[in-house]
Amino acid sequence: QFSDIFDKLHIVVIKISAAHHFTVTAEVGTCVINKIDSVEKDILLEVIAIYSAAASFDAIIPISARNKKNLNVLLDELDKMCMESPQLYPDGMITDQTEHQLFAEIIREKILLNLGDEIPHGVAIEIEREEIRENGTRAINAAITCERKSHKGIIIGKGGKALKRVGTQARKEIESFFGKPVFLQLFVKVDKDWRSSQTRLRHYGYDLN
Repeated sequence: QFSDIFDKLHIVVIKISAAHHFTVTAEVGTCVINKIDSVEKDILLEVIAIYSAAASFDAIIPISARNKKNLNVLLDELDKMCMESPQLYPDGMITDQTEHQLFAEIIREKILLNLGDEIPHGVAIEIEREEIRENGTRAINAAITCERKSHKGIIIGKGGKALKRVGTQARKEIESFFGKPVFLQLFVKVDKDWRSSQTRLRHYGYDLN
C-alpha cells in the first residue's frame, strides 16, 4: 500500500566504513528519508515506523532538502560519525593545485554560474600566458574552449557582454586571492567534441587514470 509513497520519497542509508568513507548498506547505519514535503505527516510516520522495524538504525532522520527542513539534525548526526583526520598539508597551504589550475577553475566556475542554463558543461579553460610584473601585478591570457560554434556565441554574448561579465567576476576573485591587481584577457575558441577524445582531454588537463 506504500509503493506509491516510496516512489515519492528518497531513502538512503549512510554508514561509516573502516576506511572512514561513506558507503551504502541495507542493514545498519543512519537512515535519511528525503522529500518529506511530498507526503502527509501521518503517512510519513507510518513509513518511519516501517524502517524502524526493518533494521536497528543508529538514527532515522526525515528531511526535506528543498525546504531545508531538519538539515541541521542531519549535519549533527554526520558530525558524530566523522573522525578527525590527521593534518595532510602544511600550515598556510590552502590548495594542492597549481596557480594555473586555480585560475582555470575560477574562470570555469564563473562561466557555469552565469551561463549554466544555456550551455552544457563542455567547457575547458587553458591559461595560455601569464606575466608577473615587477610591481606584483599579473597579466593573464586564458582561452575558453567549447564544443560548438553556437556555444561560442552564447559565451561571448551580445556585444561581448556575457564574456565581459565572466571576466570581471573571475578577475576580482583572482585579485582577492593575490591581493594585487590582475589584468585578465579571455578568448573563446571551438574544439568540436573535445570531450570525446582522450588525447584532447589530456591536453586540457583531465587525468583519465
